Amino acid sequence: MKKLPLLLLLFCVAIGNSQSVVSPSQKLSVTFNLSKEGKPTYSVNYKSQSIVKESNLGIKLKEARDLDADFRIDSIGQKKVNETWRPVLGEQSNIKNNYNEMIVALSQPLTNRKINIIFRVFDEGVAFRYDFPKQDNLNYFIISDEKSEFNLAGNHKVFWIPGDFDSNEYAYNETLFSGIDTEKVNLNNGIGMKSISGKYVVQSPLMMKSSGNLYLNIFEAAVVNYPVMHLDADVSNFKLTSHLVPNAIGDKAYLQTPCVSPWRTIMVSDDARDIVSSKMILNLNEPSKIDDTSWIKPMKYVGIWWEMHVGNATWDYAGSQNAQNNGELKPTGKHGATTQNTKRYIDFAAKNGFDGVLVEGWNVGWEDWFGNWKEDVFDFTTPYPDFNLKEVNDYAKAKGIKMIMHHETSGSVANYERYLDRALDLMKKYGYPAAKSGYVGRIIPRGEFHDGQTMVNHYNYVARRFADYKMMLNSHESSRPTGYSRTYPNYICAEAARGNEFNAWSVGNPPMHETILPFTRLLGGPMDYTPGIFEIKMSYYNPSKTEQVHTTLAKQLALYVTMYSPLQMAADLPENYEKYADAFQFIKDVALDWQESKYLEAEPGDYLTVVRKEKNGERWFLGAVTDENARQTEIKLNFLSPNKKYQAIVYQDGTDADWKNNPKSYSIKTTQVTFKSKIKLNLAPGGGAAISFKPIN
Repeated sequence: MKKLPLLLLLFCVAIGNSQSVVSPSQKLSVTFNLSKEGKPTYSVNYKSQSIVKESNLGIKLKEARDLDADFRIDSIGQKKVNETWRPVLGEQSNIKNNYNEMIVALSQPLTNRKINIIFRVFDEGVAFRYDFPKQDNLNYFIISDEKSEFNLAGNHKVFWIPGDFDSNEYAYNETLFSGIDTEKVNLNNGIGMKSISGKYVVQSPLMMKSSGNLYLNIFEAAVVNYPVMHLDADVSNFKLTSHLVPNAIGDKAYLQTPCVSPWRTIMVSDDARDIVSSKMILNLNEPSKIDDTSWIKPMKYVGIWWEMHVGNATWDYAGSQNAQNNGELKPTGKHGATTQNTKRYIDFAAKNGFDGVLVEGWNVGWEDWFGNWKEDVFDFTTPYPDFNLKEVNDYAKAKGIKMIMHHETSGSVANYERYLDRALDLMKKYGYPAAKSGYVGRIIPRGEFHDGQTMVNHYNYVARRFADYKMMLNSHESSRPTGYSRTYPNYICAEAARGNEFNAWSVGNPPMHETILPFTRLLGGPMDYTPGIFEIKMSYYNPSKTEQVHTTLAKQLALYVTMYSPLQMAADLPENYEKYADAFQFIKDVALDWQESKYLEAEPGDYLTVVRKEKNGERWFLGAVTDENARQTEIKLNFLSPNKKYQAIVYQDGTDADWKNNPKSYSIKTTQVTFKSKIKLNLAPGGGAAISFKPIN
């Protein structure tokens, strides 16, 4: 890590009960205040405009006096930090971490307990957390609630999904704040219904836009040993209050001093690009705890996965009815994860320069896994009779391909933790560098939620255990990331949102979906969105099916740039890529790890244009996506290096393209450009464009 000089740490006794700290640019400020009743509050201003009006802070304890009033200020300390660090993998090869900090030390004379509230103010946002120092009168304690409020200054436009404690796989709703209504959303478990009259529970990150064209985002960072924070939305008063996900008996968190809460974050700017490009969430996490990171590498992969979603194959070997009636496994003939089929994918990966192959459905248990919630349905070590682990891995090794393991837990995390070391030993034996984990279903132990403290600790524990074995992890159906990939960069990726597979068998993801995710889910870390679907309409596989991907083919290419991930899947079937080999070339060419990223255009829910430079080379790649509306734009290429000429290969929608009626219409043209050039792009409804720029020697 390269650090710039750390400025002097100043501690001072507060004069009065109010103290402010400003961002390095002085555009953003947060003011802390202690009321006459000793209640802590804060407010946020941006360029003299009120962003968060005076809002309460505090922690409620189970079986103890709450830490939300009767405080006095002991001291207020301030410091300035300006440093640069290098992520192992990322959108930038160097990340600047520049903020001003204020630590408010509070004590509660009635209980002789102490708590610190720490504020950090960046140019693009404010963060605060609760710090519980080691002390005689507060050791082991239980949080029954957290009362962090966000009292908004207006009725903003909001992009929201309901507060389902077990799932974040929802399409976004775009309404005014006053229009939030989770009762109209079909939830898995009813958690997102009205909690109190006029209040609803929504998930963070919550992206907003004010009537004055300010962009706001409320989220959290560094969720470690703590539950996920959802938000109570008081739609009448434009107020949000933290809503911690409970455990099986209603408690929120079990803690022991010294300890800290996650950071609560408020991003704000008059330029949407500042939000989507922010590294504030990563900066609020601890530096890497892995000394040797040489084994953490980006991967581009294909896999036995999409063919199950479109109905060409199955995860199970025998079929549930067959297994139940006969008491033994008899093949149905539709099993996807066979030795021979895997070799076909390995051949395709090797031929086209890919790094790895994922195989789902390789291990026994799929006949009886969904809906029964058995504790031991999977053992993560026993393959089906038609999948030869050694033969497959020997074949892959000979072809220079790495295999990616799949661990579907079916929500039985206690069982997974029992088997984890045996599963990792098996991966080590056969040379697997990474695994995709899954958490479909109710959590066992029963009564826990995907977003509760127990499960947060589980996801982080698995990442740490994978690191012990020098293996990478990609989790699906987990809680959404909050920057923990900085601390454990082997946690290379996660799904944790509504992915591309929903287009195969549901109402799908609306065309605006991919223009919102970079402003929400991706702020916390890379997403395994599984792009690259070329056969858009599911009627191709079954004439009776009406489902389809809600994008054009060209937009599927653009997603490799706009949806950042160092782990990218070419998700469609090999034979579909062979039919469209010219378009497939972009997927083969696009880089995974970046030296520099520039967000050229951005409007949540409408459009996004991103350009990135590969980390160890001179090529640039551009991705542009739009919502259901067609869009024309002209891009200046002044990001290219001066005094160089580039070959630009432009993949874009055809003149008659439309995501619904003609999604596979695309065109490819090659032209010569310099940093003085401009390129006009015509994006179809639900469309996109992708460009590769290669220096001409």
